[in-house]
Amino acid sequence: MKLHFLLPVIVGAALAAPAFANPDLAQKKNCMACHAVDKKLVGPAFKDVATKYAGDKEAAGKLTTKVVKGGSGAWGQIPMPANPQVSEAEAKQLVSWVLGLK
Repeated sequence: MKLHFLLPVIVGAALAAPAFANPDLAQKKNCMACHAVDKKLVGPAFKDVATKYAGDKEAAGKLTTKVVKGGSGAWGQIPMPANPQVSEAEAKQLVSWVLGLK
């Protein structure tokens, strides 16, 4: 009898789970070709990005744009290419995940 109250919660959680970014989404969108969570590859470590932008209220917007459109200069001379395979919604999820790393 109590199960029918829990069922919508369980189904809702299951459906919402893909909305949360994680390393799987970063892998799927080829972020891990140039980045790693805790070490520099071609680009900076995601944890270094989180540290650099900690406390920056505009970081999420700036980084979301950079993920989609690319950019250069923030981490050296190697530019970050545009990522047309990443939607703005996915970029927001990825940036939120990265900025949350400790």
